[in-house]
Amino acid sequence: MKIAILIIYGIILLIIGIYSFLKIRTPFDYFLAGKKTGVWQISGSLLATILGGSAILGTIGLSESQSWASSWYILSASLGLQGLLPIVRKVYAQGKFTLPELIGQYYGESARKVTSVIIPIAWLGIVAAQIIAGAQILVSFFGTTYTSGVLFTGIIFIVYTYIGGQVSVMKTDLFQAFFILGGVVLTAILIPPGNSSEMPSFAENFPFNAHYSPFDLFIMILTFSSTFVVGPDIYSRVFCAKDSKTAFRSVLIVALILIPFSFVLSYVGIYAAAFHSGVENSSALVNLASVYLPDWASGILVAALISAVLSTASTTLLTTSMILSELFHKDINNKKSFKQTKLLLIGVGLLSMIISLKVTSIVASLLLALSFYSGAFIIPMVAALFKLPYNKRFSIAAMLSGGILALGGKLLMTFNYSEAGQLILISGFLANVLLLFLPFGTEKQRK
Repeated sequence: MKIAILIIYGIILLIIGIYSFLKIRTPFDYFLAGKKTGVWQISGSLLATILGGSAILGTIGLSESQSWASSWYILSASLGLQGLLPIVRKVYAQGKFTLPELIGQYYGESARKVTSVIIPIAWLGIVAAQIIAGAQILVSFFGTTYTSGVLFTGIIFIVYTYIGGQVSVMKTDLFQAFFILGGVVLTAILIPPGNSSEMPSFAENFPFNAHYSPFDLFIMILTFSSTFVVGPDIYSRVFCAKDSKTAFRSVLIVALILIPFSFVLSYVGIYAAAFHSGVENSSALVNLASVYLPDWASGILVAALISAVLSTASTTLLTTSMILSELFHKDINNKKSFKQTKLLLIGVGLLSMIISLKVTSIVASLLLALSFYSGAFIIPMVAALFKLPYNKRFSIAAMLSGGILALGGKLLMTFNYSEAGQLILISGFLANVLLLFLPFGTEKQRK
């Protein structure tokens, strides 16, 4: 039954991919799905992108050590989307294809080119995190080797995205969002409630506990929540909306849905940690399904996890390739850039697979990439979009220093040098602020 559900699911995705390929008439269709997408499709795509396999399995993994405070992982995404709401209409009105294009409008052509190099480097870690998650799902469910899981998952991602582009992604994301939400909620409902009294107390472990402090939340908001206010993958969804009202409503809907879902996901993770502590964190959810869920429900859950991984990987892979293509052509809405983007998509996918073979921690891969990105771009984009006075002359120096210091700090934290790492990470944001808002030569953002 479980395998049958997965086969049916795979066939449906294949049919949608081929159908999408036949519907593509122009590069504009491939990159932005013709900019005709409504509220529910944009909402579903945002949900499916945010709740990627890295987010779901990452939260499950954090639940063992952080208990109910692990909810902050998804809650932080909701906070970021709430921060996007005041500016989402402006982002929609001024953007076209990618975030570097938007940065170029405010900081000039040199800044656009630097951004088009930096973001893909950082985003390799995001794509890799999805491949790691996909591989771990295959290891848990089918007993494959990790290397085989990486190769199989990576090839599926590349082929799926290469064929249908944004058209197939938008068509399948709403479908996948239902699978993701339904699969996790169904697991929470079907696991035996009788053991719940033995689980850690919510009041004693949320919002903070011995393993998750207010300072940890501050770092999470700084390096994670902020990427939902200014993020290439989020903006790629916004740019696909048919109008600014659709973009605003979609962001609001998803921000609200993430709040209760964060606690449901933590509940499942805590349950797995409490009663299946011998199982590796990455496979705890699948193991839970195998023990407590009937075959049909277990099949739905695994399909949901694969959906989560596929959606986020496709979005980040396509967005990264489009940004790289803009290095060679400022306007990518032409046949030459279209072909180039598809070739770059293959290259980015292969590099991400190599990273996945070397870095096997989902959260480590994800947060390292996001730290670099947030340190470089959050403050410059917020300054521009909120019309703060900024110094354009030092913008590139601000982006590079902020990104490098934030990444260096996160690396130190990864190797258990927490205090030094936190200080260096914060210094990256401070360097960004100082260079961007130097009192001399400041230019007011043009309207």
